[in-house]
Amino acid sequence: PVPCVACNQSIKFHDLLDTARELGAKVMATGHYVVSRPAPGGRALFRAREEERDQSYFLFATTRAQLADVRFPLGDLPKAQTRELARRFGLTVADKQDSQDICFVPAGRYTDIIERLKPGVATPGEIVDQNGKVLGRHNGIINFTIGQRKGLGIPAREPLYVLRLEAATNRVIVGTREQLRTHRMVLRDVNWIGEGTIEQALGHGRLPAFVKVRSTRAPTPAWIACEAGEVVVDLTEGEDGISPGQACVFYDAPEGQARVLGGGFIARTAAGEYAKPERPASAVAAVAAVGG
Repeated sequence: PVPCVACNQSIKFHDLLDTARELGAKVMATGHYVVSRPAPGGRALFRAREEERDQSYFLFATTRAQLADVRFPLGDLPKAQTRELARRFGLTVADKQDSQDICFVPAGRYTDIIERLKPGVATPGEIVDQNGKVLGRHNGIINFTIGQRKGLGIPAREPLYVLRLEAATNRVIVGTREQLRTHRMVLRDVNWIGEGTIEQALGHGRLPAFVKVRSTRAPTPAWIACEAGEVVVDLTEGEDGISPGQACVFYDAPEGQARVLGGGFIARTAAGEYAKPERPASAVAAVAAVGG
């Protein structure tokens, strides 16, 4: 799961926004590094001016109704200018160090929080390969994440990575880099804030777009489609380290202040047959056509 997305969904843009409305505020401003602008059908969300500051990945679940009442004044400003304005206004946070960790895990060790909330969850178990062969032991699956290479403690002829975590059997499944790569994902709880509706966007087949499955990675070319009532994303170049619970966020361009089209949470990665599609040159024209 992505705690920052959940916080924005249930606290900042739900409870806090409701409180602002109850107080009679016309809009609520936050310090997120994203941009919103007027667009057909309501306000649209865009990436921040400074790519390294962009927080749009964590705001994909913001609804149209919420965007109408929220403003992001910092999104078009470089961080240096923001700090200078803070000094001018006498704010004590002007030179505060940038936050890098989850706010409720200041030490950066989320495993400590999990063990405190659920004692005994770090139960030792087996590390196995794809065929179930036992390769080693671990001290608790909470210490591992999909794509992890370090800390396995297993001698092997080639590097091994965590492919899956099986909570039911308390096993860590490992494999090669090639086995780690994923090309297809099935999403849940999809939120669409592009032009029109998601049904309109996907009504004519696959939609070319660019997606992020981690906040620190650049958007990668993909195709979005609806199959058997589920939203499916095909990555043209594949990604390593994809795990259920991560967010998959849609953009209309690979760089710059691209528009956020929405996104969803990864329900599962899909194996099976996969035909690698052509790399989409741009999603802008296809998305614009939906509005027309």
